[in-house]
Amino acid sequence: MTPRAFSPTGIRFEKIEKRYGGLHAVRRVTLDIAAGECVALAGRNGSGKTTLLRIAASLVRPTAGSVTFLHDGAAGSAKTIRTGFVAHATMVYDELTAEENLLLFARLQGVEGATARVEKLLGEVGLLERRRSLVRTFSRGMRQRVAIARALLNEPAVLLLDEPATGLDPQGVSWLAGALRAMKGQGRTMVMSLHGESEISALASRGIRLEAGSVVADTQSGANLKSILTFAEG
Repeated sequence: MTPRAFSPTGIRFEKIEKRYGGLHAVRRVTLDIAAGECVALAGRNGSGKTTLLRIAASLVRPTAGSVTFLHDGAAGSAKTIRTGFVAHATMVYDELTAEENLLLFARLQGVEGATARVEKLLGEVGLLERRRSLVRTFSRGMRQRVAIARALLNEPAVLLLDEPATGLDPQGVSWLAGALRAMKGQGRTMVMSLHGESEISALASRGIRLEAGSVVADTQSGANLKSILTFAEG
């Protein structure tokens, strides 16, 4: 099955702020991410990485600022652009099987040929034999595989990943790195939060470090990618 056609899509974060009472989770972040870029967001826990990704995925509304997806000379939002999001929490339904979870999300997203697409992805993530098992019986790593498959259902132009390797064994990490490498080769845009260097971080063409909700380093401005990633381990 050949990948569905998509429009190369960039992302513009413009003066993004997110406050929870007196807490500033994100502070006036402005970034332009070009179509096809693979960006690693680094930073300690609480630095704002997850909040920024959730704002991009339209799961959190910013207190101020805007996120725009740019493709074919036009602007859109996460609701109009084919996006995939892998959260730190798997966000799958325990009382449904792996297959039922993916079929549900496929139909909600209007994925054509949903049954064949779900079967293909279950095979790719190594869960085809467990397709009819309830997700509540799965390990953390297996649940993460279901979550990754869900994010890939609509063959997104933009993929947002919050620590996507969480819970995966080395084989799972290698599979995920291979899948992301293929998507990068197709020109799809990826933004992922990471801790330290890994097989997945090696895919990044750009690194951005956040501290206390602000951008403090960006390889686009001359920072070193290795230093950005290794700093995040502290």
